Amino acid sequence: MKYSWSHPPAHTLELSVGPEHIDVLGHANNCEYPKWMEAVAWSHCHALGLPFERWQQIGFAWVARHTEVEYLAPALQGDQLIAGTWIGDNDGRLSMTRHYEILRASDGKLLAQGLTRWVCINLSTQKPARMPAEFKAAFPASE
Repeated sequence: MKYSWSHPPAHTLELSVGPEHIDVLGHANNCEYPKWMEAVAWSHCHALGLPFERWQQIGFAWVARHTEVEYLAPALQGDQLIAGTWIGDNDGRLSMTRHYEILRASDGKLLAQGLTRWVCINLSTQKPARMPAEFKAAFPASE
């Protein structure tokens, strides 16, 4: 199946819609999509060799400042999904924007799209801080 990404994702993750994701209307609850976005973001970080343990070693982390989700079509129980993510911009100082798309694997239909604006913090102070070189290099802007 060829997927219709609006932008070629840097990283993808396969997901399954289980009964725990379904709401009273019979489709995936809206609160599940940000969780899936977070899952693909963490999967991307792991693929880059930057799991949370590495963040702790270098003393910096990302925190979400703003998240948007646009719901386009419902996901149903049993659906197999493909979540994709890429870095839209990275100012090289304090912040970056990560984009997401969630597609149904069977037909490639775009179910949701969104973004999160992340801010780099120093883990010791918990305050915004200039991102380390390792973050700049690992998360290049693609737009």
